[in-house]
Amino acid sequence: MNHGCKVYYGHQDSWATIERNAETVKESIEKALSDSEVNKVNLIAHSKGGMEARYVVSSLGMSEQIASLTTIGCPHHGSRTMDLVCTLPVFLFRLVSVFVNLWFRLLGDQNPDFHHVCRQFTTYFAKEFNRQNPDSERVYYQSYAAVMKNSFSDFLLMIPHFVISIVEGENDGLVTPTSAKWTNFQDILRGSTNRGISHADEVDLRRRRLTKKAQAGRIQDICDVYVQIAEGLKQRGC
Repeated sequence: MNHGCKVYYGHQDSWATIERNAETVKESIEKALSDSEVNKVNLIAHSKGGMEARYVVSSLGMSEQIASLTTIGCPHHGSRTMDLVCTLPVFLFRLVSVFVNLWFRLLGDQNPDFHHVCRQFTTYFAKEFNRQNPDSERVYYQSYAAVMKNSFSDFLLMIPHFVISIVEGENDGLVTPTSAKWTNFQDILRGSTNRGISHADEVDLRRRRLTKKAQAGRIQDICDVYVQIAEGLKQRGC
């Protein structure tokens, strides 16, 4: 609001499927349109939310209500690491899913489906998803990625970053720049210190500046990125 933008949240679950969450996002968009009395909204989506937003545009027929879609750290092209994980025995995967789903229900998810969602992070799922959900000519798309400097940059994502680094190279703890690159790719976000920017940092999980140290071309506060995105969209007339 301080920068002239009214912000609404998608309110989707962390571990619900793309299809189920997309229905939730659609409802949130319809509420925003009704409350604000405008014809279109700009979507800024993080991680799997980017695929859910693309599904809203292309499969749920809302391209006329969406002015733009900006994705940050979204696994548009899936993960080769997840391809390997999904080769584990199905019974073991389902057993783990029971505990993960229970935990996320306690945290607030209404419809967690860890087993199904993990498969939606694979490269083969992403390929088919991209075929079925092409960009709309009515919507302006842009994308961003981020990277951690090393596995010690964010202890929350230390293990996945290390594993993904071995299999796929640099990443933000969950998603590689190669996977995050989509239409009108803008930049790989890098912090102003050696720490880098993690998948959690991309949504300001810790609610604090990344660093007080300024460095040309590097980011001190992730909130500045979102302000710049909003300003850029305004200049484009979105």
